[in-house]
Amino acid sequence: MDDAFTPLREYGVIGNLETCALVNREGSIDWCCLPYVDSPSVFARILDPERGGRFAITPTGAFETDQAYLDRTNVLETTFETESGTATVTDFMPVVEADRVEEPQLRGLYRKVACTEGSVELGVAFEPRYDYARSETAVDEIEAGAVATNDRRQATLVSPVELDVTADGQREADGSTATNRGAETERETETETEAEVGNGATAHAEFDLSEGEERWFVLRYSMRAPSEPDDCQDLLETTVDYWRDWVHSCEESECLFGGPAHDLVVRSELLLKLLTYRETGGIVAAPTTSLPEDVGGVRNWDYRFTWLRDGAWVVRALTNLEHVSEAEDYIHRFLERTLEGDTAAVQPLYGVEGDTDLEEEELDHLRGYRDSRPVRVGNEAAEQQQLDVYGELAISIYQRLWSLDELPDEDWEAMWGVAEYVCDHWDDPGVGIWELRGEPRHLVHSKLMCWAAVDRAIKLAEREDCEAPLDEWRDCRTAIKEAVLEHGFDEELNSFTRAFDGSTMDATALLIPVMGFLPVDDPRIEGTIDAVMEHLMTDDGLVYRYEDDDLPGEEGAFVLCSFWLVDALTITGRTDEAWDLFENLLEYASPLGLFAEEIDPETGEFLGNFPQGFSHLGLLNSALYLYEAEYDWATVGPLGTPTLVQEERSD
Repeated sequence: MDDAFTPLREYGVIGNLETCALVNREGSIDWCCLPYVDSPSVFARILDPERGGRFAITPTGAFETDQAYLDRTNVLETTFETESGTATVTDFMPVVEADRVEEPQLRGLYRKVACTEGSVELGVAFEPRYDYARSETAVDEIEAGAVATNDRRQATLVSPVELDVTADGQREADGSTATNRGAETERETETETEAEVGNGATAHAEFDLSEGEERWFVLRYSMRAPSEPDDCQDLLETTVDYWRDWVHSCEESECLFGGPAHDLVVRSELLLKLLTYRETGGIVAAPTTSLPEDVGGVRNWDYRFTWLRDGAWVVRALTNLEHVSEAEDYIHRFLERTLEGDTAAVQPLYGVEGDTDLEEEELDHLRGYRDSRPVRVGNEAAEQQQLDVYGELAISIYQRLWSLDELPDEDWEAMWGVAEYVCDHWDDPGVGIWELRGEPRHLVHSKLMCWAAVDRAIKLAEREDCEAPLDEWRDCRTAIKEAVLEHGFDEELNSFTRAFDGSTMDATALLIPVMGFLPVDDPRIEGTIDAVMEHLMTDDGLVYRYEDDDLPGEEGAFVLCSFWLVDALTITGRTDEAWDLFENLLEYASPLGLFAEEIDPETGEFLGNFPQGFSHLGLLNSALYLYEAEYDWATVGPLGTPTLVQEERSD
């Protein structure tokens, strides 16, 4: 691997329910968009070590390093051990209760540097590059530290040490020039104008710390006066309390999630919360863009948006951990904001504030992570027809029943609209969950989720005694099921497939038992599981999502699909196999307990955007299925609500 790039598994993530930042093991913030997660980047070194920009605090000499989160929080500590001593950088973005979120000083990135043993010399390098390093960034010294501006943005670095500003060139944290780093790397045709993009000044300094001393560096989005150290420490303690009060609490010996999964369940829970946008309840798929699924290839996409599908799955996972308010926020704030009562106007994805215009653009001036180009911002998948989304919406509404005394009228109106739309359009072709960029097809998973949408609408009407055209909906449900069974199952493979009348395997077939489409003891279910294991699973238990997608290059195994196999095995009673696979998957987590979208089966390297919500909700759901299978649900007591599958099996 090119040493200029940090392996994805060596990053931690922090955030404030508005945006996130990625911090590597050397104390460098290599990715951060301000003020929101889908805003243009301020630091993008992860996509271009020379031009992207960073904010590093690192020892000036040789060191060994380790990272860890403060227990049950999203507060990250990076510890450096040098010959002369030990220092720790504590990174966080303040998160407090909602009534204090508007305080401007809370919108910042806080870095506490403390020497815990001996003495350590450290360097700081502040290299902001606004707008994905497309525009000139001015960095000027001020009494409090430095201010970074361009024609639209301004941020202040409050520094306890005097900073030296150097124009037109980056510097290492130890102060050495880095203007020509990576210059030997071959690039595609590059004009003189492109070569100048992203130039800007750097603020840097060196400072010494002795045991017991600490310094605070605060990056804020305004020119407000600097915070005193005591104020910073108060914010740290408040933020720690926020995360610990929010995350589910139990003694490991008494927790449904015991054993090796417990800490990873907690980390997944915290990560999914970190991906939520407090203002609207939207949930982004990942906080990054264009981290490649195929290193050096073109499979590079922007995931800093809210997919209705992803959001629905995350909400269900968090609801099972008793985080009901996230479901309320997502359904009654984000969905109301985006859909505005018009079910037919559903897009697969939106901006975190409900934006509908997500025009895709390629940033040719950026090198891309490990030379994977193009770098994309925006996502044209927003314009696609993805019928499976309607099933996800319906299931989310359906599951909310367990936390409500009565069904709100607006929920029933939304469910009605979903069922009516699906009955009119279920036999339309589409691109489906994987957003394949070819001709629309009749995809089995899309039909499955259309069936689920109508099925849940019928069950909701029956349970709540709602007036509805039940005969029409039942006929529609039957028609969808008959079509899937006739055209979506390949006798030779003994498996459900990707598309009607096709023979290409797709891991989404594993969701057929999860949705309750067929009884779990139906031989076609067992055949499908076995076929996925034969055709899509690696020797190490990782699962590819499909056999091909018409794009150049090859991607890695898909983490979520690997957890789907765990779910399917558990639901069908093959729990020993499920446990073996689950425990093997946990071994692939990063040292901080994080997952990317994909894993290279040959190297274990993370691929795709990171950290990935899909992967962590898969872990949560698999843990829930496995531990439910271990215990009698009634005696253990739920962390959340019974799963849909349990209800289907009891009918």
